[in-house]
Amino acid sequence: MNIYVGNLDFKVQENDLKTLFEEYGEVESTRIITDKYSGRSKGFGFVTMENDTEANDAIENLNGTEFKDRALTVNEARPRKEENNRY
Repeated sequence: MNIYVGNLDFKVQENDLKTLFEEYGEVESTRIITDKYSGRSKGFGFVTMENDTEANDAIENLNGTEFKDRALTVNEARPRKEENNRY
């Protein structure tokens, strides 16, 4: 399952996310989204967990909790919408 993690402190690294989510199960991958020009974190990222039960447990337990002085927004990631419907 792909999990959206929002309201991240800009100093949070991918390893920090991995460590946080590993408390709930095996983490397949983590990715923090960065600005393509400055390289600075945009304050959100994604965590992929293979086991849906573990992923749902992580979402339930981490959503709204404080991490590095920020209240996290954690939920199942939605597919990215197409910006233009060009054919």
